[in-house]
Amino acid sequence: PVPVPAGMRVRCPRLAPGGQHLARRRHTPDRIIRKLSEGNKLLAGGRELDEVCRRLEFEESTWNRWVAQYGGTKVNDARGLKELESEDARLKKLLAKADQDKAMLEGAGRGKLLIPAR
Repeated sequence: PVPVPAGMRVRCPRLAPGGQHLARRRHTPDRIIRKLSEGNKLLAGGRELDEVCRRLEFEESTWNRWVAQYGGTKVNDARGLKELESEDARLKKLLAKADQDKAMLEGAGRGKLLIPAR
C-alpha cells in the first residue's frame, strides 16, 4: 500500500475496511431488500451514505440502482414477484409449444392428401 499523508482521505471502492479486496458477488432480491432496509436504518441514525455503503460492502452507484429498482419493496413482495416470473416463463413455454403445434397442423393441411391404396 502507498502511504497517505495525514489528513488526506483516500477512497478505494474495492477495498474492505481491513484493506482486503471485496469479492464481486450477485445478490438475490431478498438480500438486496434486506440490505436496503438496513442501510435506510443506518442513514436514519445519522450516518453518511458512503459510510453505509462501505459497511454493507457495495458501491454508492449500486445503492442508487437498487433504490431505483427495489425502493419500497418488501421481502414478501420480492418472493411473490419471483413466483410470478417463474409462472410467466412456464406460460410462455406453453404458448410457444401451442404455436409450434398450430403451425405444424396448418402446414400439413395445405398439401395434397394421399389416400392409401387398397
